[in-house]
Amino acid sequence: MPEARDKDQDHNLWLLRHARDLETRFLVGRRDRAEDLESAVRIFLEFLKGFETLEVACPSVTIFGSARFEEGHKYYDLARAVGRKVAEAGFPVITGGGPGVMEAANRGAREAGGKSIGVNIQLPMEQGPNPYLDEFVEFDHFFVRKVMLVKYSCAFIVMPGGFGTLDEVFETATLMQTGKIEHFPIITMGNDFWGHLRNFIKNSLVAEGTVNEKDLDLFQNTDDPEEAVSIIKRHRVRQAGDNSGVRS
Repeated sequence: MPEARDKDQDHNLWLLRHARDLETRFLVGRRDRAEDLESAVRIFLEFLKGFETLEVACPSVTIFGSARFEEGHKYYDLARAVGRKVAEAGFPVITGGGPGVMEAANRGAREAGGKSIGVNIQLPMEQGPNPYLDEFVEFDHFFVRKVMLVKYSCAFIVMPGGFGTLDEVFETATLMQTGKIEHFPIITMGNDFWGHLRNFIKNSLVAEGTVNEKDLDLFQNTDDPEEAVSIIKRHRVRQAGDNSGVRS
């Protein structure tokens, strides 16, 4: 029996090894059922790896944003400041674990003595982990990573970013809009950057009836790290008062 268990463990380790283009091959279209079954097992084990690796004992704050802003850029500095304030308020900081805004937020959290967590993704143009992480896990599939970025969080701070950031914030908003997760604060920071998008949502989506005007309330805006933390704290107090399932 021990020998059989060892073989099972070896097989699981093989399935969890990073391989190139896993998500590309999974999404290519119709495949042999055995290949799809192997992909399903890999995805299941990726989720388990995430659950077992991330020791998040209290509600965290996830910070989304671009990998492309370097130290010295105003958005890097803003993310570093907000990461510090979030950690000082007692919330672990979760990011995508890469460079740019993610590095800055993790760096700020580390400098404040808080917990700094990275949830990274394997990419063809390699996105390595930043050096300011207390806990780090890497995934092959984007959708597994996005679940982990949402699962442990009681608020989301959205720094300027590209398609990946837009994907993350709008999926999070959709989960709230459709009742799949509770309503938590989504705070956009960088008003000069996000103002055009807010106008688009109001003048196109709301105007054409593809979203309701009340859906705009999912988003709050500030460029002040202290105000961002205050928004999160006020929401936590309201939820505790409502006894509506605050994450603990």
